[in-house]
Amino acid sequence: MNNFLNYLTVIAVFALIALPSLAGVARDRRIDRQIARAAAQRPSERSAERPATPYELSA
Repeated sequence: MNNFLNYLTVIAVFALIALPSLAGVARDRRIDRQIARAAAQRPSERSAERPATPYELSA
């Protein structure tokens, strides 16, 4: 029984240490998917109707 509690303690400590890191990875992947989705929806060529903004002129 003592061995089981030792294993359980090690697993619990590992989970407490790893959980914030895994949550951060999941959040980063979600943000990456949102960026990729937004880039896919963006038109690939600039339309001639839209005037250039000062930020686009300096690039």
